[in-house]
Amino acid sequence: MNARESVLELKARIGCDIIGQEHIVERLLIGLLANGNLLVEGLPGLAKTRAVKSMANHLQADFSRIQFTPDLLPSDITGTEVYHQVDGRGEFRFEAGPIFANIALADEINRAPAKVQAALLEAMEERQVTVGKKTHELPELFLVMATQNPIEQEGTYPLPEAQMDRFLMHVLIGYPDEAAEAKIVRLVRGEEAGSAKPKSDRPAPAAAAPITQEAIFAARAEIHGIHVAEAVEKYMVDLIFATRYPDRYGEPLSKWIEVGASPRGAIGLDRGARAHAWLHGRDHVTPDDVRAIVHDVLRHRLILSYEANAASVTPNQVVDELVKIVAVA
Repeated sequence: MNARESVLELKARIGCDIIGQEHIVERLLIGLLANGNLLVEGLPGLAKTRAVKSMANHLQADFSRIQFTPDLLPSDITGTEVYHQVDGRGEFRFEAGPIFANIALADEINRAPAKVQAALLEAMEERQVTVGKKTHELPELFLVMATQNPIEQEGTYPLPEAQMDRFLMHVLIGYPDEAAEAKIVRLVRGEEAGSAKPKSDRPAPAAAAPITQEAIFAARAEIHGIHVAEAVEKYMVDLIFATRYPDRYGEPLSKWIEVGASPRGAIGLDRGARAHAWLHGRDHVTPDDVRAIVHDVLRHRLILSYEANAASVTPNQVVDELVKIVAVA
């Protein structure tokens, strides 16, 4: 299989495990292909953890799950130097933490205090971890998917803006529809029926070979070659600048936006749009590719004004207004 066939096969395999959440499946793949990290927000039971575990199972990759709690320490994530004594000589050796995996799930990231959340900053942005005076490189294939619960706020610590900005996308997950819900019930019922049988009676499943990391790297190389026309590039920049200088566009943007997106927003639009175009079989980026991912890329990078919060205006509504007002040149 070529790179595109391999990625589509990975998408199909994850789709068999995750029903009614096509949006998160595609966003996971875009994050993987664009070499970015994802913050996934949704109510409990919407397959956030199952989705990333499914991707790791079908990919030739190491997976680690970090359950964030208030008593977690930074060294529980990054690792620490441990004293070893061999043949009467002592030395400190670095013991790598769970962040040293290809795919790391930071579950309920907002349950840990700021110093623990900050332990991820260097890893997410620079793909390395510094402990003491030594810097340790993370794997070449590396993705952090963090989850948070939007309704449980007691005992949580909101992520600082600097860390939010390091996520390529902030993905929101909603409930599946009725047909998908029925399929989910049947899927789990079938899994339970299979696990209830004695091991001797279970047919050995034919294990499909995992998708190799080389296929992902080859796909990334192809995505680097996706053409971005000057007009589409200007459209992405105009969207970002409209968040920084909303006065140029009048109300309601000028009343809603306090602080706009950083240059990481423009970079995220470019990387995400190219990955989206490649996934859909195009060798060039269209404005529709930009609009398809603009909400996920920008919703967590905007700081809304007091007036917007008082009027219960959401970041999604602000991005809707941006897309409506900013035109393709």
